[in-house]
Amino acid sequence: MKKMLLLVSLSTLLNLTLSAQTGEGPRTVRTREKSTIHVPANDVSAALTKIYGNLGSKTDAYNDTEGWSLSGPNAADGFTQFVAMPFTPKINASVTQVQVAVQYRSGANQINLSIYTDSSGAPGTLLAGPVTVTNLPTFGTCCTLTVANFSPVAVTAGVRYWVTADTPSTGTGSDFEGVWDWAPKPIYPQARNKGKGWVGFDGTPAESAGEVLGTTP
Repeated sequence: MKKMLLLVSLSTLLNLTLSAQTGEGPRTVRTREKSTIHVPANDVSAALTKIYGNLGSKTDAYNDTEGWSLSGPNAADGFTQFVAMPFTPKINASVTQVQVAVQYRSGANQINLSIYTDSSGAPGTLLAGPVTVTNLPTFGTCCTLTVANFSPVAVTAGVRYWVTADTPSTGTGSDFEGVWDWAPKPIYPQARNKGKGWVGFDGTPAESAGEVLGTTP
């Protein structure tokens, strides 16, 4: 997508433009599109219902050149940042899968996805996960999604929950650097974790792209 929930922009060579933000705002990442050929986004099983989603069309599902930075505590950039996407079901449901626009830059090619309750506008209690997903698509390509499957997680209509993306604190995966690409339409609130716990934030015109899928009564 040529248009511009948690996390930045840096400035490097190799066509990456990154500019760190100050204060409580998260860091964003920008790059050039690496391929003009867009692979269709992952198919969704006919047995699953979309509980939440902000993706575009299958061949333009998300902004593949801009997004929130994801960096484990041992990443080469020396900056820890994790991201979370809020969702509020419209009906009672059971979540069994999430598909998110999380992409790879460097380090171990893997990310942990989890589902949390809400606590005052940020992720609270862990409900499911972490599920470790490997072989993520490369940042700057579209439109392969990073998919995690869960045992059914009951969610309640009108209640906010969070999908989080993070890494282990040590060992394999803690050096991951990647990006959670943006959807074209902003949403509030959002949340970020710079290694010292989840914090809610507002004030940014972008949201993490993804879908929450499952079954309904």
